[in-house]
Amino acid sequence: MRTAIKVNNVSKLYKLGEIGTGTLSHDLNRWWSRVRGKEDPYAKIGEENDRTKKGNSNYVWSIRDISFDVQQGEVLGVIGKNGAGKSTLLKILSRVTGPTKGEVYVKGRIASLLEVGTGFHPELTGKENIFLNGAILGMTKSEIRKKFDEIVHFSGVEKYIDTPVKRYSSGMYVRLAFAVAAHLESEILIVDEVLAVGDLEFQKKCLGKMDDVASREGRTILFVSHNMGAVKNLCKKGVILENGKLAFSGGINETIERYITSQINSSVYTNDKNPGKPAFIKKLHLSDTSGETKNTFDFFENVRVNIDIAASEDFSQAFNVGVLVKDKWGQKLFTTTQSFKTNQQLQVAVTMPARLLLGGAYSIDAALFIPKSVTLEYIKDVTTFTIVDSGSELAIFGDTDIGSFKVDCQWESQ
Repeated sequence: MRTAIKVNNVSKLYKLGEIGTGTLSHDLNRWWSRVRGKEDPYAKIGEENDRTKKGNSNYVWSIRDISFDVQQGEVLGVIGKNGAGKSTLLKILSRVTGPTKGEVYVKGRIASLLEVGTGFHPELTGKENIFLNGAILGMTKSEIRKKFDEIVHFSGVEKYIDTPVKRYSSGMYVRLAFAVAAHLESEILIVDEVLAVGDLEFQKKCLGKMDDVASREGRTILFVSHNMGAVKNLCKKGVILENGKLAFSGGINETIERYITSQINSSVYTNDKNPGKPAFIKKLHLSDTSGETKNTFDFFENVRVNIDIAASEDFSQAFNVGVLVKDKWGQKLFTTTQSFKTNQQLQVAVTMPARLLLGGAYSIDAALFIPKSVTLEYIKDVTTFTIVDSGSELAIFGDTDIGSFKVDCQWESQ
């Protein structure tokens, strides 16, 4: 299999709040360093791309020392939190901007969909923009004409194809833009989170088309999304970006599990500050039935969720405590709730039975609420846990996705 994309120690340095370096002296210093073959003098003071911390330098590494290969026909999922450097990486691969350091080797033409209206001229009609994008990709007029009807039909904007795209809604924009990118003859397709603009029906249509062009046409796809279900269904491999660095690269199942697990900073949730609510969760942690705090459980173990609750003195209503369990794709599996009487300091626990959840990663949401009245507190992804199947009859399936539950149903034979 041939390598379609090779990223070799790629980094991108930005100056915050300015175009260029902000001063003529800085620009001259950088130019003079390039002439002498020296390193950018401001690269030494560039800081890590962590937007949660206030830095001391105006220079930030948006991405730093990223290396990976993508083989022809592969679909690679690029995962990471907002601000992790995903869009910067895709813009470098699309040649919208160049790297500060490192090299990128691309074999084939690239069609990019990085944001709504990428490559479109607002004054031109939809039809004119189709031919414009095709010309940019190096296609002839006759080649574009052969694909034209298919593009218009897929986009669903035939009625407005002779209307300037500046009058399109964001949904119409992305429909036409994706149709153009997916149908014109490019060897590599790069799609950012922009598909989230489309409705559910169109998102499914786009995912189906990307799967089709990868499997049947052998085209390479880089796909960025926060929808873990879509990433899992489309991609075979994935990379995780964290603060501008490559945190992990591997099979898509392991990539997603690592990403979801990394979003939880601690296995024990604590909140010692009263947030001014009538009732709130002070502490939540998982344990086995013996009381040992842990986040990894055997398939044959019970999972106990322990919750400490604090309430204000003037709070006198009964309320419910709820626990929602989600799978690694973020799909909601089940909810369990119980009502409790008001108490200023309350400790409750709920136990999930053994032999229920299949092997894999799971997360928990926790809530306090008065039924049919008000939500007192709701904490998303308060903790994660992993079920390890050490030897059930289903363990032979390994990492194969066979669902989340093992249900003992009634079987019969005649």
